[in-house]
Amino acid sequence: MDLDEARVRILDAAEELFYDRGVQSVGMDELRATAGVSLKRLYQCFPAKHDLVEAYLRRRDTRWRAALAEYVAAHADDPADRPLVVFDWLHDWFSEPGFRGCAFINAYGELGATSDQVGRVAREHKDALLGYVTGLLRAVPVAEPGVLARQLVLLVDGAITSAALSGEPSAARRARTAAAALMGTAR
Repeated sequence: MDLDEARVRILDAAEELFYDRGVQSVGMDELRATAGVSLKRLYQCFPAKHDLVEAYLRRRDTRWRAALAEYVAAHADDPADRPLVVFDWLHDWFSEPGFRGCAFINAYGELGATSDQVGRVAREHKDALLGYVTGLLRAVPVAEPGVLARQLVLLVDGAITSAALSGEPSAARRARTAAAALMGTAR
């Protein structure tokens, strides 16, 4: 198995285990076994666990934001609908088996006080989400799209946290209703 294939297998295992159980509860030997690679190969790909955690979060960010953007593009022809369709995507995500909330908030809660890397990646993810929502709102005639985007992202994060804690995907529907009211006021 070459280095690239090993890296993909390790990241697949990390995504499954870290998201399901948390970063700190998963050891490198368990990751190695789940990925089906030797410990030597694991450390060739990721010299330290914090390197693997950062790579896992960066990969998850790319996949998460791409899935969101693809869904919004496919489900909203009218630019005015796109910010609200974000919440429809959230509802679908919350309904998936194994939903455990925001991987970035979870990782920050576990490691943010001791890992600058995790804090940086989590902030970058949240900043990218804010940039995406701001871009959606710039295509809509609303006052202060940057301010409204910050409000909608708070609703996104609140819905994610609420759904994770309650197990209720309907948090996305409630956040969508609040987002529609905010958008109505901003028009």
